[in-house]
Amino acid sequence: MTPREALLATLTPLLAAESQAEAPAAGIEAGDLEQAVWLRLLERIEEDGAPEHPADWLRRAVRAEARRARRASVRERPYPGEPAHETPSPESSALVAERRRTLRAAVRRTPGHCPRLLAAMLHPADPTYREIAGALGISQGSLGPMRSRCLGCLRRMLAAEVPAPGVRGRVP
Repeated sequence: MTPREALLATLTPLLAAESQAEAPAAGIEAGDLEQAVWLRLLERIEEDGAPEHPADWLRRAVRAEARRARRASVRERPYPGEPAHETPSPESSALVAERRRTLRAAVRRTPGHCPRLLAAMLHPADPTYREIAGALGISQGSLGPMRSRCLGCLRRMLAAEVPAPGVRGRVP
């Protein structure tokens, strides 16, 4: 066993214990924290050699990575209305599917070129304006104004289908 392998073998239990202790407060998985510290250790060994006091270095590195993860979690926010790292419930999946069906049905009822344009814009492949204009056989410059008119039409259609809230938010 090489000295590097021996060092890694002796530090493995300590790293696992330290990561398990620090991960919950950092909002990160213990395995992710371990992986980050292993990477940091291997980079350190490659550049400067093994740390003089590996156990102390490892504890400091775990805490530093945990602090970094906490700072990142403060800056990184999920999109509004979307759960972060959660499996959607059957009820929320059904509601999302119903919203999509309602939107697609409204898109099909729009006049003129709007159904094709809006369907292209809602496509999961997220095509560019150039691709949409090519597929529809219109100029790229007219796509923006046409999109604006179609979205306005769609907005009016959907607003007419949703009853306005009454007194204290009650729907009549």
